[in-house]
Amino acid sequence: MWHVAFAELRKLRRPTLFLGTMGAVVFFSALFSSLLFLLIDSPQGNSDRGRMVGREILGLANGGVQGFSSVGGFLGIIALCVFAAQTAQEYTYGTLRNLLVRQPGRLRILLGKFIAMKLFALVMILLAAIVSIGASVILAPGAKVSTDLWFGADGRHAIFTTSINVIVSVIGFGTIGMVLGLLLRSPISAISLGVLWLLIVENLLIAVKNSLQDWLPGAQLSAIASGGAPRGSAESIEYSHALLVGGIYVAVAVTIASFLFVRRDVAN
Repeated sequence: MWHVAFAELRKLRRPTLFLGTMGAVVFFSALFSSLLFLLIDSPQGNSDRGRMVGREILGLANGGVQGFSSVGGFLGIIALCVFAAQTAQEYTYGTLRNLLVRQPGRLRILLGKFIAMKLFALVMILLAAIVSIGASVILAPGAKVSTDLWFGADGRHAIFTTSINVIVSVIGFGTIGMVLGLLLRSPISAISLGVLWLLIVENLLIAVKNSLQDWLPGAQLSAIASGGAPRGSAESIEYSHALLVGGIYVAVAVTIASFLFVRRDVAN
């Protein structure tokens, strides 16, 4: 299993993949955090879906991680694409047969690849946290936002909990991407279907019937990254609900994909 993980890490550190992915992470992390402060007085809002995050909120202990939690959903989409491509291309290039010659245990191969891609996702999240919080610290004085509480005891706790939430969310998105790669066995099909569903289909369904956001997988994982909404709030999804429903989606998908991976022929 660990040999599979080390082999997968060698693939993931290729400059074209690693630098391209990390470049996207830096860009979106800096963009989301910057808009919070640069558009703080904009009547159109300074956060996702036109929400307004004012100075009083940004001045709280968790103000420094507002941008980081907002970018969690996009980090998840990036992870979905990477996980899906790295899984499905084994079928496209026919390399899965060679892997099975060296390691006949299919579930060990699957687990080794998952461990490697999870480590890759953790590097993404760490980089996003550094860039996002750093951009917030730099831009806060110009937006007249106090940073006194950001790095106190409560601020450090907010950084820790937000990091855990983003990790859970991104790993969940990545796992779904890996499942799509196993089911469709084509990188283009897996990525296209995943991104199309998350960015277009779910948003259209929620626009038609807002209550559907409580049951769609992408909405649950995005809510986990942002910490959810307070209990009884109608503006977003409660954290515990998102964790439960999102976990069920991921668990069912993993079970089905693992069964098919073990039973199906390895040819594309």
